[in-house]
Amino acid sequence: MPIINVKMTHEDGGATKEQKEELAKRLTSAFVEIFKRGEKTCVVTIDEVSSDNYAIGGKTITNIRKDN
Repeated sequence: MPIINVKMTHEDGGATKEQKEELAKRLTSAFVEIFKRGEKTCVVTIDEVSSDNYAIGGKTITNIRKDN
């Protein structure tokens, strides 16, 4: 069973339920088109990560954005 995992920062209240459903729909469609496998086998998980819990170069995204 294929699992597509999307990780993204939680921005401005996070993605809406509708946005997440559309993303899952489009990712599933792309998987089916490319790999010719049934959509019922494709699992999509979406993890929203606080920008305080995501760092690049030792600095959290929250602090990077404050500096820019």
